[in-house]
Parts: sequence; C-alpha cells; structure tokens
Amino acid sequence: MTEIWFQSAGTPLFAVESGEGRPIILLHGGLATHAAARHYAGPVPGRLITPDLRASGKSHFAGELSWDLLADDVAALARHLGITRAVVGGFSFGSGVAVRVALRHPQLVAALALVHPAYGGAEMGLLPAQQAAMDAMDAAGRRAPTDGISVLFPLLPPALAERGRALFATYDPASVAASTRFMASGAQPFARGADLAAIAVPTLVVPGVDPQHPREVADVYLRHVPRAREGASLLEAELEAE
Repeated sequence: MTEIWFQSAGTPLFAVESGEGRPIILLHGGLATHAAARHYAGPVPGRLITPDLRASGKSHFAGELSWDLLADDVAALARHLGITRAVVGGFSFGSGVAVRVALRHPQLVAALALVHPAYGGAEMGLLPAQQAAMDAMDAAGRRAPTDGISVLFPLLPPALAERGRALFATYDPASVAASTRFMASGAQPFARGADLAAIAVPTLVVPGVDPQHPREVADVYLRHVPRAREGASLLEAELEAE
C-alpha cells in the first residue's frame, strides 16, 4: 500500500492506495478510518483508494464540516492522483459523502456503491434510533478535547472493544468533536428523494440491517436513482465504469 498526503481547502488530508486497474474510491463510516473501508471491501479488484475523511483518522480538522466540503475533498484526492473517472462507494456515513460526490462532481463518478446508507435526505431526516445514536456520539465527542479520547470507549460494542480502543487511542480529540458534532446536526447530503434523479450512473445499494441504517433509507435510493439496483454485498456490484 502507498500512503498519500494531499491538500484540499488548505487542509492536509491522508489516504492509502493499492492495486492497479480501474480506480475505486471507498469511503469509511463515522468514527472510523480508511482501514475500516479496506476491511469491509475485501478483495475488490482494481486500484483501491481509501481516504481518511476530513476530521477522521490522520486527516485532522477541528472546523465546521459540510457535505460539500467532504465531497470536494474526494474530488481533490482524485485530481491529486490524476483520476478523471472512478467508481465511488461508501459505507454508512461514507455513503452520504459518496452521494454528495455524485451530485456535486458527477463528471468524476463512473458508478456508485452505497453500503448500509444512513442518510435519506432532508425530507426524511434522521429517524429516532439514528438521532439517539448520533447524540450519544456527539455527547462523547464534545468531551474528548478536555477529558481525553477514552470517553469514546463506552460506545464500542463488546465484540470490538479491544481492537476499537487501540484504534480510538490514535484519534485526534478535536477532530472527533468536529465529526460527531456534524453527524448529530442532522445535516443531509441532499434535500428530497427527487434530487437523486440527477444521478445517471449505475448504482448498487446494499440496505442496512440495524436501526441506525434502516431499510427506509435504502429504499429512497432504490426508488429515485434511475439506474439503482439492490445487492447483498459490495463484491457483487458488477458496476462497470462508463
């Protein structure tokens, strides 16, 4: 794997690249890093590019986030690498960024993959279970700069406690506060389901299986993205770049 540093909106950001062939940019979920995207991607063929999103991992940022800013970071990474067309995919929070990339930088996106999407647009907003989870993360994130990163540990499920604590220990507290604040704000990557009709590329949607990634969200994409289809995993995508 090759480590990459690039600039976007005056901020140094981090990514990792491996493989050859068709570029595939995969975006991790909230409170995660590029390593999570790689773990869930499995043996996806091609040139796999996984950034630490702004305010996550090594991409430190303590300012105000927006979907446009996050999407512009992905476009800046592509320009840095000389990529003009790529498959863009995301997991959970990362799927929201991927959708915003497809809407804001359509010329970059050859195909789209949304795995366990969490954001159904402003007309849906965050459902109660989602808001509760976001609020819990935000409450811990706000404490991180003063009380230390260990305030995140109770958020970890028991099965991931040991590995998660080691990962969280590497996080920048101010960045955590910025990212959890944004997630709890309820900001959405698009307003109405009808806005998704502008996405003209093949789109794979893998519905979530828990209250934080409800089926209702996936259905918004399946109803409104013209070339969307449902899948069970990222590996079955068969999304061909145009």
